[in-house]
Amino acid sequence: MRLSVAFRHAHRSHAGIRRSGAGVKVLNYENRFIPVNSTVSYLQAREASSTSGTSETVLSFKSHPRKNDGPLYESAVGGIVQRSREELKAIRETNPGLKPTLAIIQTGEDDRLLEVNKKMAGKIGLNVMQICLSHQCREEEVIEEILRLNEDSRVHGIFLHLPQSFLSKSVRNAIKPQKDVDGVSDLNVGRVVLGDQRDGFASPVAGAVLKMLARHDAPLVGKMAVLLGLEGPLKATLQFLLQNNGVMVQTCQWSSKHLQKPIMDSDVVVFLETGHKGLPPTWLRPGVAVINLSSALMEEQPDSWEHRAEAEAESSAGVGPLSAALRMQHVVRSSRRWTQEQQYQPWRLRPLKLQPLSPVPSDIEISRAQTPKPISQLAQEIGLLPEELEAYGNTKAKVHLSLLNRLQHQPNGKYVLVAGITPTPLGEGKSTVTIGLVQALSAHLKLNSFACLRQPSQGPTFGVKGGAAGGGYAQVIPMEEFNLHLTGDIHAITAANNLVAAAIDARILHEATQSDRALYSRLVPSVNGVRCFSPIQMARLQHLGINKSDPSDLTPEEVRAFVRLDLDPEKVTWQRVVDTNDRFLRKITVGQANTEKGHARQTQFDIAVASEIMAILALTDGLADMRARLGRMVVGSSRNGQPITADDLGVTGALAVLMKDAIKPTLMQTLEGSPVFVHAGPFANIAHGNSSVLADKLALKLVGEEGYVVTEAGFGADIGMEKFFNIKCRTSGLTPDVVVLVATVRALKMHGGGPNVTAGVPLPKEYISENLLLVADGCSNLKKQIQIAHLFGVPVVVALNVFKTDTQAEIDMVCRIAEASGASAAVQCHHWSRGGRGSVELAHAVKKIASQKNHFQFLYNLQDPIVEKIRTIAQKVYGADDIELSPEAQAKIDYYNQQGFGALPICMAKTHLSLSHMPEKKGVPTGFILPIRDIRASIGAGFIYPLVGTMSTMPGLPTRPCFYDIDLDPVTEEIKGLF
Repeated sequence: MRLSVAFRHAHRSHAGIRRSGAGVKVLNYENRFIPVNSTVSYLQAREASSTSGTSETVLSFKSHPRKNDGPLYESAVGGIVQRSREELKAIRETNPGLKPTLAIIQTGEDDRLLEVNKKMAGKIGLNVMQICLSHQCREEEVIEEILRLNEDSRVHGIFLHLPQSFLSKSVRNAIKPQKDVDGVSDLNVGRVVLGDQRDGFASPVAGAVLKMLARHDAPLVGKMAVLLGLEGPLKATLQFLLQNNGVMVQTCQWSSKHLQKPIMDSDVVVFLETGHKGLPPTWLRPGVAVINLSSALMEEQPDSWEHRAEAEAESSAGVGPLSAALRMQHVVRSSRRWTQEQQYQPWRLRPLKLQPLSPVPSDIEISRAQTPKPISQLAQEIGLLPEELEAYGNTKAKVHLSLLNRLQHQPNGKYVLVAGITPTPLGEGKSTVTIGLVQALSAHLKLNSFACLRQPSQGPTFGVKGGAAGGGYAQVIPMEEFNLHLTGDIHAITAANNLVAAAIDARILHEATQSDRALYSRLVPSVNGVRCFSPIQMARLQHLGINKSDPSDLTPEEVRAFVRLDLDPEKVTWQRVVDTNDRFLRKITVGQANTEKGHARQTQFDIAVASEIMAILALTDGLADMRARLGRMVVGSSRNGQPITADDLGVTGALAVLMKDAIKPTLMQTLEGSPVFVHAGPFANIAHGNSSVLADKLALKLVGEEGYVVTEAGFGADIGMEKFFNIKCRTSGLTPDVVVLVATVRALKMHGGGPNVTAGVPLPKEYISENLLLVADGCSNLKKQIQIAHLFGVPVVVALNVFKTDTQAEIDMVCRIAEASGASAAVQCHHWSRGGRGSVELAHAVKKIASQKNHFQFLYNLQDPIVEKIRTIAQKVYGADDIELSPEAQAKIDYYNQQGFGALPICMAKTHLSLSHMPEKKGVPTGFILPIRDIRASIGAGFIYPLVGTMSTMPGLPTRPCFYDIDLDPVTEEIKGLF
């Protein structure tokens, strides 16, 4: 059988869809013919007398207003309007503020089409908007307008009312198929061809023709139809709709030879006039149904049409209102589909197969052996919408915070915190447990689960620690992207932090070298003869109690107060940062050049993740909150003791701009294809050491009520977990369901009195051979950490991270002691060597315990005095007998109380290597007084941090750093030596 031209045309359209690993990707769309000045008019039906004298129902079309509307189409229009109104009412029951909009893009300012559609839209309760472009506009301008409407959530339908010369394939292809309510895209035409219109739209003009014919008395099956002068998708759509109803269809053009015969043989003639051509009355046999689409498409018609013979059916207006009604019905259905998309989508996660090898290869070899899913595919599998994803290559992407609004009514999943015993140089493997648990939950128990991890600093990556993507068969991939630049968040923090530092020194210099008047004229310059305050300067005036907006109205005293921060160089607390371990930046002198006019001062660099901006990123809940927190950051004190903030410097808005992308969590995946959010990485000593609140909130919505979010706290439970509860949970309002406490046999041996270890030196025999006495003694630390979790009313599951040197007797002992100490369960884990399958027992335990109700509580009340909050942590968490405040610390407490900061939570800055302030004291030290040598505040982040002992915020490089082993293959561009 020979395929018709229309079928071949539509088939080619459908063949323009190419399959890829991420699903179906639309490549090309076909053109649709929409004549100049096209719009919609009214259809009417009448009883016409044929040339033989018999009375036949004849459909005809006319450009002038309707005269006698017959019931043939009016009831159809009324039915469509009524059904659309009811459907919209049902949609608004769950989306009361929704008012779907049809956008009409046209050239010129002809309002005929707008008025017709507005009238029909008003009957249903829709909006219609009109975008009028210049007749000389370029294709790029049309596409730009379409793309803007594609992203406008208020617009649910786009209709192109443009001259044919504007309607290139690129223009039509720019419309999102789900907003293509006129059915012009290849995808929608292809759906018509395949008989699948559940997710698409057919041309409303073609639909109107079918409805007119379907209401005819005579059946359509076996009839002959001629489509004359139609082009593009409208022709293909109408042809197939007719053929699907049993009509034999022939397509012709006005230039076709022997045109008279097919028309005289036809039962239905559907035509579009061009120029001044028309159908001679003698060509139309009695009873033929004649449908002229010119008026339905607002095509200009020749005057000669007004004088056609009665046998050539008078022009009717019925297709106009029918097609307009169908177009509005499409808009309603598009809005319904949109609201359905906005709702929570069940996961369709496809795990990646894992085939563990023995012996276990290096981390980077394992990472490279696995092919990750395209990040767009993973996003689709977990219910993210395309517009919520901002891809950075093929394996990582930022996720927009708009997701929180979309899923605001979705219940949260279960919240699981992974913490550890007091860390040792041997490592406990919290990250590998986190990833292994998520892989077990998602890939093996088929439960929605998400890992939330901190972004590692590049300092340790090139220093001594190496990467932080997990390890073995429980890691985030690609591990080299995870451990290096990722999506640039730390670089953004570095830029923002150092902008503040530059602003501080510049302000000190300019205030010291200029008069009040000179400063004022430069801070509030005249631009084109007009002086005005910037918004952030207006905020400073209000802070100073100056309620004036005209710069010329300030008194000399007010000018001086405005321009003089009077920062004391000796009391600047803000440091510059860099994401490299560099011990020689721990103390530096700046301002030594002659251009700085002798304004040198001593300062220092911190590692980038120690910046308060990193802590803010980890605790903020949105852009507005982040900007407010950035503005509250205290950078130093004036000479009269007043705190100076980023708002006072006028830099807050610029900081927010630098951080606008960093606030979005980064989506990655594990070796088994489970989703991971990587976001923020604050220091766990001077800050709270947890990944971001935003990442946790997004993940908790995405996993659904029966899902699991597993996040990790830095260092031991006495530091990371305590800060997670007292700081992060207070900020987020989230409450954890269970704590997974990670321990290893060899780390417990060290806490039990085992010998010290040195990096790069073989382990002493105590750590590689069975020693039950050391294990039993070391379990005192495990027991203490379980007790700390119970202080907050949260149940504990102990995860024993098993190494090949552990004996079964040692493993059984740890599990037995853990459960006797109050752990709800204690299980051995083999995720490092087996992947998620090695943590299935842990996953079952977590699932069981997380389903039980707990009694979460904070350790202290925020209104307690600062001293009492510190004492509570020292005694109940660390086991200290008491605290001892230095005079400097006491003075700071008095100062913070005076400034109104006394109700902030406490973030203890002490060594992570011991429960006490003495790093060499392992196990559970007792009988000690905790010395508080100083107290500082991160006002923007929202906590006070007492300093216990000396805290280094800039690591140094060892004798043999990791960078000795890191290299790049110039041919393959593969990175070598990361671990």
